[in-house]
Amino acid sequence: MQVIMFSAFAGIFGTGLGGVVSAVLFKRSSENTICGMLSFSAGVMTSIVCFGLVPEAFELAGVLAIVLGLALGIFVIMGLDQIVENASETKGDKQKEQHDAGQVTSAYSNNMLRSGMLILIAIGLHNIPEGIAIGAGGAFSPQLGAILALMIALHNIPEGMAVATPLIVGGISKRKVILLTALTGSSTVIGGIIGMIIGGISDFAIALSLAVAGGAMLYIVFGEIIPQSVVMGNSRVIAAVTLFGIIIGFVVTCI
Repeated sequence: MQVIMFSAFAGIFGTGLGGVVSAVLFKRSSENTICGMLSFSAGVMTSIVCFGLVPEAFELAGVLAIVLGLALGIFVIMGLDQIVENASETKGDKQKEQHDAGQVTSAYSNNMLRSGMLILIAIGLHNIPEGIAIGAGGAFSPQLGAILALMIALHNIPEGMAVATPLIVGGISKRKVILLTALTGSSTVIGGIIGMIIGGISDFAIALSLAVAGGAMLYIVFGEIIPQSVVMGNSRVIAAVTLFGIIIGFVVTCI
């Protein structure tokens, strides 16, 4: 029961708090705010992959698991991206005549909503191995499980912001976004149960799951978030805010 509580705290509370932060800071009328928060999220996600997921996967199983996992994560999200895009286009065709005057705004909102859903999926995948770490650590020592849960909760806050921002821009109400963001963290509980039951799960399997999450996040950063930011704002500002996000992500990941 302790492991489940630790996992829920790290995932649901940590990620949900990030959603609350985005909902409080977000101003729908300000494109600069949107661009800045997206760029910051891109930096944080890149940092988590480069300084957290990949090094940990390398320590567990070496280069092969990283290469396979990154490729698999990229291809999975590419496939999901295509499915979501096709669905969005079909819906847009049906509504085109009714919403012709607001076509540009609608297309922009749909793109952001798609990006938000893909980020939600990627963060959900990423939270499973985090839960496994909490579960395995908690099974070994309750104190270790608590420490891991606290550390993971801290770095889940910017991840929650990464999930929430594009969903809010896409037109989902802030209340629903906070709920969705918290639910994204619930996959940590699933991972915690797996880690608690299995305990001695294969290092290669854990490394592969970490790399899959990393590949998914990288595809979303470079295929969705940064292109959207470039369309909206100044490239130098985007670069500066993204680098700031990388620094913050590095600090949080290495705590």
